[in-house]
Amino acid sequence: MNPSYERRLSKTLPQIHDRIAEATDASGREFESVRLIAVTKAHPVDAVSAALAAGLTDLGENRVEELEEKVREFGRDFATWHMIGHLQSRKARRASQLAHLIQSVDSVKLANRISKFAQEEGITVRILTQVNTSGEHSKSGLDMASAVDDILCVAEFPGIRVEGLMTMAPFGADDKKLISTFRVLRKIHEKLRTQGDVVGPELSMGMTNDFEIAIREGSTMVRVGTALFGART
Repeated sequence: MNPSYERRLSKTLPQIHDRIAEATDASGREFESVRLIAVTKAHPVDAVSAALAAGLTDLGENRVEELEEKVREFGRDFATWHMIGHLQSRKARRASQLAHLIQSVDSVKLANRISKFAQEEGITVRILTQVNTSGEHSKSGLDMASAVDDILCVAEFPGIRVEGLMTMAPFGADDKKLISTFRVLRKIHEKLRTQGDVVGPELSMGMTNDFEIAIREGSTMVRVGTALFGART
């Protein structure tokens, strides 16, 4: 194991925990209501080793190939693996085999592809549906206007369990834009939750630079990489 990752995490992890605690306290929530997803994408296997040694067991990867490499190295059962990056339809089968939660299901077409694979294998694939709540053309995700109907449609696909929703905020946006981006997702989620248990309770929103605001808006999962492991090469 590269000792530099161990040393870094010994400093950065307590800092992240303090930030989460302050944000949950400010919003009247319990610290345990937020899961920290340690984003190891573009970092070597040494970062994963250090994360596991530090007690971080929710790990996020952006690319199927990198996820596969790390699952092969550590095993699927030694962590909860999250696929958080854009997922091409042709890689949906492999992602479904590797990841415990696919956070980036950004279209009904992709969900249908995953559903077909899940039926073939006789398994249930856990997903989050990604909604483009920032309105940026560069962002993937379901359209805000049709998101409720689209997600209800996805939730009916056999072999899929929609555990909740995910979004990405604009990089470098001001607080007003961040609040709007996260609040829209929460309101969409609230509408869906009135339909019963068709969609689970998870809201994955917030990254290194904005997760405190996301927590105040109801996030249950924050995806943090740079603040834990340093800049990616």
